[in-house]
Amino acid sequence: MSSSRFHPDTIETIRDRVDIVDVISDSVVLKKRGKDYQGLCPFHEEKTPSFTVSPSKQLYYCFGCGAGGNVFKFLMEVGKQSFSEVVLDLARRYQIEVKTLEPEQQEKLQRELSLREQLYEILAVAGNFYQYILQQPEGKTALEYLQSERNFDQETIKTWGLGYAPQGWETLHRYLVEQKRYPVGLVEQAGLIQPRKSGKGYVDRFRDRAMIPIKDPQGRIIGFGSRTLGDDEPKYLNSPETPLFDKSKTLFALDQARDAIRKEDQAIIVEGYFDAIALHAAAIKPVVASLGTALSKDHIRQLLRYTESKQIIYNFDADQAGITATQRGIKEIEPLVYSGQVQLRVLNLPGGKDADEFLKSHPDAAQQYRQQLETAPFWIDWQIDQLIKDQDLNQPHQVQKVTDEMVKLVNRLQDVTLRTHYIRHCAEILSQGDSQQTPLYLESFRNALKKPQKGKKSSLSQTSSTEKNVQSFPTLSQLLAQAEALLLRVYLHCPGYRSSIFETLEEKELLFSLSPYRWLWQKILELEATYDFSGDHQQKNLLLTQLEDEITQFPEYEKALKSVLQLQETTSTDLQRPGLVVKASIATLEQTNCEKQKRYCLQQWQQLDGNTDQETIDYYMKQFYEAQRQLELLKQQRQFSIQDIISN
Repeated sequence: MSSSRFHPDTIETIRDRVDIVDVISDSVVLKKRGKDYQGLCPFHEEKTPSFTVSPSKQLYYCFGCGAGGNVFKFLMEVGKQSFSEVVLDLARRYQIEVKTLEPEQQEKLQRELSLREQLYEILAVAGNFYQYILQQPEGKTALEYLQSERNFDQETIKTWGLGYAPQGWETLHRYLVEQKRYPVGLVEQAGLIQPRKSGKGYVDRFRDRAMIPIKDPQGRIIGFGSRTLGDDEPKYLNSPETPLFDKSKTLFALDQARDAIRKEDQAIIVEGYFDAIALHAAAIKPVVASLGTALSKDHIRQLLRYTESKQIIYNFDADQAGITATQRGIKEIEPLVYSGQVQLRVLNLPGGKDADEFLKSHPDAAQQYRQQLETAPFWIDWQIDQLIKDQDLNQPHQVQKVTDEMVKLVNRLQDVTLRTHYIRHCAEILSQGDSQQTPLYLESFRNALKKPQKGKKSSLSQTSSTEKNVQSFPTLSQLLAQAEALLLRVYLHCPGYRSSIFETLEEKELLFSLSPYRWLWQKILELEATYDFSGDHQQKNLLLTQLEDEITQFPEYEKALKSVLQLQETTSTDLQRPGLVVKASIATLEQTNCEKQKRYCLQQWQQLDGNTDQETIDYYMKQFYEAQRQLELLKQQRQFSIQDIISN
């Protein structure tokens, strides 16, 4: 189905209702920066965030690779989907009616959309059935299990919709198919029944089990978890994958926890449904559980959209299986934790207990648990504790082994202050509190960090690679650096041009690409929001004074920004024609954006198969030629501006 077959009202409704931040958060961990959001770009590898999302403009842009556009374009590129597929996915997600211009397509579309609605309905009816049976005589054993062994009262049982699947082979099947008249194929697709091994007829998937509804973030049942009440294996059993349920992307209790995660600005992940339910019953509510599968990036991204400071706490069992699960969970989001995008902590409860056991064993359980949360170590402290556990630091070979592992760990930290702290911390651990030995370990540790790590490029090879990239587009890179420096120089030293520069950047949706200049512009906006620099000449110079104080905290930017903050004979001549300089610099920024967009579209275009992806190829061709046309106009505009500067 091509985009031309969708009714314009459908596209417009989706564009109006969809939130680009919400959609992109599924793929990128976003942190609020002023009025926009930033994260690591999904289209190229990077260590520091250069990917920006603007909720007010409903657009995204990456300063590193030049990728940019609206929500449709993002989903097309990140998921390698056609425009039609993106429209349909967004319509399903936001429950928007899809209209097409062709009646036969409209009919097919409605059938596809109604399938999901029918599955939601069948699962809701099944949930009510399980809840009803729990309160009947045949559910007595299950009810006693929930009340006596799990300590759940009737309010908790009702809140979570807990139920019981009876022992019979076809009890639910007969209820849904024979009494409620749901098509047997749909009941099977909902994951509630399965074909008999003989191949004739169906049997209930869940039998003689305590039932726990699994819901999506909107509170709709999408599947079930269960716990056997007998000796059946497995002890815990989930619904199979269905059109609604994918356990690798689903977190139990997120519908109940998301408001609390926002309010408390943290998300706690436990291993089982009963741990999550018990914590919620104890008024500890920002809690979700994994569903018997390893934590994935999809799981974590779902949670991070609800916590402003990106705080996640793993509370898995303290046994070997729980430690392994924690290690896997850390590894799954390594780029995010090492770069500081996620504030991750690890909680192992005393005595190796899980959350449910801990709550049962303490009279003031909720308070005790919250105290444990407050002292839960930062993920790297937990990792270091795991390294030294069961190691004898008086044995040279064990000290060497621990040191090597510590070096690998600390060397990947990207924050300089954090790395410095942990270098000293590790040295103190290795010296075992001997103040005379600490400096020796400190020096040894620093020397080890200077050595290239196995599997990593040396700094020399990285430099060479960088130089090759710069040499590929030397003119563009140099022009961009010059233009951004000129704009900032005029802004700071010619206050009369500040409002026009700000308004032009906003109007044309231009942002500073290079790290030092992007940092300086953000700092200017922060200071101007705090202080009034619109007074006399002395007051206007206060902005420069404040910035010079700020830059001392960022020595890596000091060299690049010195010529912007401090005028010299060679740079002061630029200020003789500030209006023309601004005009030429703005054109250069636009030209750079177009060049990046053009290269990006060409790259995407070349990767597609003309036999299967023609619609998407047409889209990128259109984008490419539009960028090319715009680029020619900007080159002319910039050339005219330069000629004006020379002639004046």
